[in-house]
Amino acid sequence: MRNLSFFLIALAAAWWYLGGSNTEAVVLPDGTLNYPDYRIETVETFAIDARVLSREDYHSDREAELSPTDLALGWGPMAEDEVRAAFEISQRNRWYYWKAERMPIARAQVAAYSANMHMIPANELASAALARVRVDDRVRLKGRLVDVNASDGWRWRTSRSRSDSGKGACELLLLEHIEWL
Repeated sequence: MRNLSFFLIALAAAWWYLGGSNTEAVVLPDGTLNYPDYRIETVETFAIDARVLSREDYHSDREAELSPTDLALGWGPMAEDEVRAAFEISQRNRWYYWKAERMPIARAQVAAYSANMHMIPANELASAALARVRVDDRVRLKGRLVDVNASDGWRWRTSRSRSDSGKGACELLLLEHIEWL
């Protein structure tokens, strides 16, 4: 009996650590989407062809209930091998960081051609595909930029600009489809 209790506790911990159930978004009559305890409002449809500069998985913050993974993405010059090689890229606490000893492109171009994006899988298929994404993959992501409102008043907003940086500059993407390029 003791071994069974230990097994059930370990199984529950693994389920929680790996993201629990992948609940699908339910479309409501007004066009918003519903997750348990969250209302997701579409800001606009979104698609991007990009290179994965970094990937960070989250398990314990509130946002992880919806978004288990952040992808730091680069496109245009930030997807080029020689430019990418000049940067040291990392992620932590839902932020994307970069540094370079020599700047191969202007600082404003780094902000314009890269971003940290919070991924909310729209369904189990998108969740499974997201789990396979690796650093340096070239992918086409399709979905919707969204704002999230929780039943307890908590809110999470997507960026509405491609030239912003710092707090609030991340895109919040309801991920519907991934294609490898």
